[in-house]
Amino acid sequence: MPEILNHRQLSEIANTFGTPVYIYHAERIAEQYAKLKKAFAHSNARFFYAAKSLTNVNVLKYIRSLGASLDCVSINEVKLGLMAGFSPSDILYTPNCVDFEEILAAKELGVHINIDNISILEQFGNRFGNTYPVCIRLNPHIMAGGNFKISTGHVDSKFGISIHQMRHIERIVKTTNLNVEGVHMHTGSEIKDINVFLLGLEVMMETVSHFPNLRYIDLGSGFKVPYQPGDPETDVDLLGQKVEQAFLDFEKETGKKLEVWFEPGKYLVSQAGYFVVKANVIKQTPATVFAGVNSGFNHLIRPMMYEAYHHIENITNNNGPERIYTVVGNICETDTFAWDRKLNEVREGDYLVFYNAGAYGFEMSSNFNSRLKPAEVLVKDGNATLIRKRDEFDDLLRNQVL
Repeated sequence: MPEILNHRQLSEIANTFGTPVYIYHAERIAEQYAKLKKAFAHSNARFFYAAKSLTNVNVLKYIRSLGASLDCVSINEVKLGLMAGFSPSDILYTPNCVDFEEILAAKELGVHINIDNISILEQFGNRFGNTYPVCIRLNPHIMAGGNFKISTGHVDSKFGISIHQMRHIERIVKTTNLNVEGVHMHTGSEIKDINVFLLGLEVMMETVSHFPNLRYIDLGSGFKVPYQPGDPETDVDLLGQKVEQAFLDFEKETGKKLEVWFEPGKYLVSQAGYFVVKANVIKQTPATVFAGVNSGFNHLIRPMMYEAYHHIENITNNNGPERIYTVVGNICETDTFAWDRKLNEVREGDYLVFYNAGAYGFEMSSNFNSRLKPAEVLVKDGNATLIRKRDEFDDLLRNQVL
C-alpha cells in the first residue's frame, strides 16, 4: 500500500498551522523514487529531480538525501540546488529562451548545461570550444502528453532544436570544436504510453554517431501519475525492461555504453502533496450549490490553467451524506476548482483536501488579489515541520518603494 496521510493527520496539521496549507509527505516521495530505482536497476540510469515542480529547499535537501540529482530550468533553481547541497556535477541546467548571460553564470557554477537553441549553441561553441561539455536538447517532433498545453515535443513547440536541423548542429559542432556530452528530449507530461519514450529513444540513438564524445541520452520525463480512481499511470517497470534491452542492443551494435538520464518531477512529489483549505461559505443558486473556500487560483492554478483534475474530500465531515457541489475560490475571477463533485456534506468551517497537490501547486502560486501565499509543511517520520511560513501583510509590500 502507498504511504498516505489520513484525514485525522491532515486535520491536525490544518489546526496547528492554519489554512490554506500545503502538506508534503516525505515517505511517499521516497516510495516513488524507490519505484524508479527498482524499475531501472539494470540500466545505467540517473534520475534528476525536476526542481520546477516544487523548489522548497527542505524538499530539495530530502530528495538529495535519497540519492537523486537535480534538473533546473533557471539560474536561481541552480543556486537553490547548490544551497540544498547538490554538487555542480549533480545538477543539469536546461533553460529556455534565456539571456546568454544566464548561461554564462551557469557555466561559472560548473553545472551540466543543456542547450536548446541554434543561436546559443553557436555562441557557446565560439566562446568555449571543447573546453566545457554541453548537452543538446532536440525536438523529436513527437506529440505526447495529456493535452496540447503540456506537450513539448510537437512541431510548433518552442522547446528544443528540431531533429531536422541536425546538419546545422553538425556544422556548429565541427567549426567550433564543441564538446557534446549528451543529447536530450522531453516530449510532455502525463504520458501513459511507454512507446512514446521508446520512439524518442530510437530518434536519440540515431543521433549518437554525430557526437563521438557522447556519454548519456536524457529522455526527460512525463511519467503519468493517477489523479482519480481508475486513472492509468506510466508502467515504469515495463519501460525499464524495454530501455534496458534497447541500450544493451545499442551497445552490442556500436560498442558504446551510454548512461540514460531521466528528469522526474511530478512523478516524485505530486502524490506526496496535499492542499488543505477551509470552506468559507455555502451558497445556493438556482443551478448549483457552491462550496466557497479560502483559496483560489492564486494558490492552485492547475484546474483553471490545464483543466487538471484533483480529487477532493471533506476531511472534517467524512461521514456526512453525499451532496453535489461546485467548489470555487475566494478570488475576484472565475476560479472554479471542480464542477458537480460528490462530497460528504460541506458545512461552513469544514476542511477540504485536494489530493495530488505536490507538483506545480505552491510553485505556481501568486499574490493575486493581494492574497497571502499559504504555509508549507513537511511530514517525515510522523512529525509535521513548518518549512515555509505563511505570508504576512508586510510581504505584500516587500520590495515596493514607498
